[in-house]
Amino acid sequence: MEHVPVRPFLFTIELFQFLQEKEVKMSEFKLHHHVSELMNLLGVRSTDTVGAEVYTEMLQKNTTPYITTQVSAHQAKRKIAESSTTPIEFLAKYDELKGKNMRDLDPLVLLLSQLTEEEQMKTGLSGSADVSVKEHRVLIRLFRDKKILEKQAKTKADEAGMTLLQHGKIFSQLPAPGAKITNQEFTELKDMLLKESKSVAGTTSTEILRKALREKQMKRNVNIPPQPEWLFQRPSLTLDFIVGVDEPIDQNIVPLGSLPLPMQEQAIIEDLLKCMEGIEGKYILARALTERYAPKEFMIDESLDPSVQELVRRFLPLCSNYSTVVRFIEEKSAFEYGLVNHALSASMRTLIKDYMVLVAQLEQQYRNGNLTLQKFCDAKCQELCLFLTQSACVPYFEILEKWIYKGIIKDPYSEFLVEENETIQKEKLQEDYNDAYWDQHYTICRERIPVFLEQVADKILNTGKYLNVIRLCGRDPKFPYAVEMVYTLKERKYYEQIEKAYSYASKLLLDLLMKEKELNSRIKSIKHYFLLDKGDFLVQFMDMTEEEMKQDIDNIMPSRLESLLELALRTSTANVDPFKDDLKVELLPYDLITQLFQILTIDTKQEKDYRVDPTDLHLSGLEAFSFDYVVKWPVSLVLNRKALTRYQMLFRHLFYCKHVERQLCSVWIGNKAAKMYSLHSCKWYSAAFALRQKMLNFVQNFEYYMLFEVIEYNWHVFQSNMDSVSNIDNVLDYHSDFLDNCLKDCMLTNPDLLKTVHKLMMVCVTFSNFIQRLSSSTSVEVETKPTRESSLQATKKDSKTTSSKQKMATKNQKLQNKIVAENVDLLVASENFERTIANFDQNFTRLLLELLEKIMDYSCNSGEPKLHNILYRLDFNGFYTERLEAISAERATMDASSTHSSDTGSTGSWPTSSFTSSRPDSARYVPGLMKSRSSSSNNSTS
Repeated sequence: MEHVPVRPFLFTIELFQFLQEKEVKMSEFKLHHHVSELMNLLGVRSTDTVGAEVYTEMLQKNTTPYITTQVSAHQAKRKIAESSTTPIEFLAKYDELKGKNMRDLDPLVLLLSQLTEEEQMKTGLSGSADVSVKEHRVLIRLFRDKKILEKQAKTKADEAGMTLLQHGKIFSQLPAPGAKITNQEFTELKDMLLKESKSVAGTTSTEILRKALREKQMKRNVNIPPQPEWLFQRPSLTLDFIVGVDEPIDQNIVPLGSLPLPMQEQAIIEDLLKCMEGIEGKYILARALTERYAPKEFMIDESLDPSVQELVRRFLPLCSNYSTVVRFIEEKSAFEYGLVNHALSASMRTLIKDYMVLVAQLEQQYRNGNLTLQKFCDAKCQELCLFLTQSACVPYFEILEKWIYKGIIKDPYSEFLVEENETIQKEKLQEDYNDAYWDQHYTICRERIPVFLEQVADKILNTGKYLNVIRLCGRDPKFPYAVEMVYTLKERKYYEQIEKAYSYASKLLLDLLMKEKELNSRIKSIKHYFLLDKGDFLVQFMDMTEEEMKQDIDNIMPSRLESLLELALRTSTANVDPFKDDLKVELLPYDLITQLFQILTIDTKQEKDYRVDPTDLHLSGLEAFSFDYVVKWPVSLVLNRKALTRYQMLFRHLFYCKHVERQLCSVWIGNKAAKMYSLHSCKWYSAAFALRQKMLNFVQNFEYYMLFEVIEYNWHVFQSNMDSVSNIDNVLDYHSDFLDNCLKDCMLTNPDLLKTVHKLMMVCVTFSNFIQRLSSSTSVEVETKPTRESSLQATKKDSKTTSSKQKMATKNQKLQNKIVAENVDLLVASENFERTIANFDQNFTRLLLELLEKIMDYSCNSGEPKLHNILYRLDFNGFYTERLEAISAERATMDASSTHSSDTGSTGSWPTSSFTSSRPDSARYVPGLMKSRSSSSNNSTS
């Protein structure tokens, strides 16, 4: 059999291309098939004793994903080119496939580079094949052309209403992939396919492939116009050197060394003039490129005079640079490289035109006999670079001007440093808690920032964002000092223009929000309602909705709450608020604790744990109630859903505390009736009275701390900052800081503290309900009703007798007091009443001490002194300090006993931490220690 080891690497690459176009997927079946096919091609199936199954299993076990880099692929490509007999064709083929974005090209090149180092493998590949490499290439091309032509013929046949039965019969005669065929069968198959391909009129397979690639490119980027047909039909249409050879073709050229020195110089000047235009000369030949943008290398006739050779070698880099520039221009002029590259290529073409004029002038001097090697000149590099940079910056600065002057992005090729995310819309500001319209709708793409704009990139982004907001409000902003921006090397005048545009845009948007849209007034309006700034409105609203709030959320009519809200607004001082109609009622499907944990666990592993079904909570109106606020664009940039949610959390926390205070005050009003009880009954009530006052003291001081020491203080800081803002970003930052500080200092960001506060409030509510039920059970309204009726009748009969009326009223009052006193004596004299009050007192005190200790620990660990204010307010006389120190001493005793027991072998276990011993003296509980021990003792006793 004939062995033709012609260009084996080109064959392998074309085989890869064929498999690529057939979209081979390496499943187990496919892998087994290819192993069998490879064994047939290598001719080892008859002598192999293992079998394809074993090789397939080994490949599957040892196959790992391959990750190539530009460095490894480049080194592998150069290694193959060095070992190949036709490196020029190999590199051209590689560039062609790389331009087509062939998959797995770099891993294949690396594999081939490793094969070049295996001499045994190369010998086996060249000597064991049944079919020559050349024949394989023809066969692969025929198969590829067959598939393309079959598809094309089917399309044409469908359009003409014809069938392809005849062609199908011929294709059915083709052998199965991997089947072994003889030379005679191969020749017959080749003739049959060639005959069939000639019967189909149309374009060649190369044209079809190019057309398919162009269509694929158009699908990938719809903004890129199609390339003209003649660009693909005339590949030699270039200003660069046509790929040459490594030695002169014409063997009849006279060596320069045999000529006189003046003739040598004239001959070499003629060649230099040609090389300056990208044309090989007789004595200066261009070498093949090793990579795409490698410097062009030249071969000089070695017989040339050494002195002349030195002058020529000094000049040849100009020809090499010309080749590089021409290659860059021809590549970057394609549509897919964008406007900046187009502008740069156009300016470089202008320089090439001037360069060609210079070459023509030199050639004219050469023909007149006035040109020598010493007269060739150099260009001024800095001026050239400045010209090219300015030309390339023209389209980029046009995009920049539209952005900073009008807030519009017109970037068809994605070259600008600002990128727009169209999936994020401003409508989501009122829907999504974590929506980041302001931060993510327009972002900076760092890899697109020119070096000379790095310092002002953020200002460029914000300038366009400000103007874009104004444009979305239906305005057409126009920068009054807009001038054309030009790149300069030293002055950087465009910096000043960007600064002016930034100042104008920030002031324009700030004036729109603060003056026309009254942003600050709207924030104050929200503070009135969400942060309980309007006391009379809140009291009136709570009085009106008291019965509604007690019902289950499913039984509440939101329309009734809306009506009551409007009535409370109209009949209170809130009526003067111009934005009161934007306040709405909302019944949330979760309570405050659930809402807090849902927000704190966003994007964490615990997020799914707090996704509860609203129907499982069984909320009352009080637990589900909240206010909402209607905000429109562009005020929604600041008062977005995230900000409103934080306002709602503060409101629900404060609103519930107000509800608890109202319940305890209702108990206080009911306790006033105890004046009519006997002295014996009042003794039993005294413990309940003291506990109610202790609870009321805690709730009122806690409310005062949140409303005045937290909210009012942070509000004052926020308003001071708002007086000095210069742009909308400052407003966003100050408003966010205000809400964050309020949430943190009100313990809404600390789940542990919030749970303890919630438990304390629940104890207060339960106690209030118990006392109110007790009071209602002692009512004697029914028993005294006949007496009242008789009194009325008597009054009607004798309206003139005032003294009789007074006597009757006094008699009825004494009767009522007597009945109530008897009922109270029966109730409070029992042990159940005393035990219940004691349990309430014990639970409340335990939770309050737990809260104070946690606040102290949190303040010491986090370094936040704000929470110390609630400690001083609740423990004003050091009473709770002594309780905590007593508990701490008891724990210390337990620790000592536990240590002693463990030393003696006892198995008893006690808590190992104590309040006083677990922290240094400087971090101990502070409020009680501010007073002298004697003063503290007297106050606690009193």
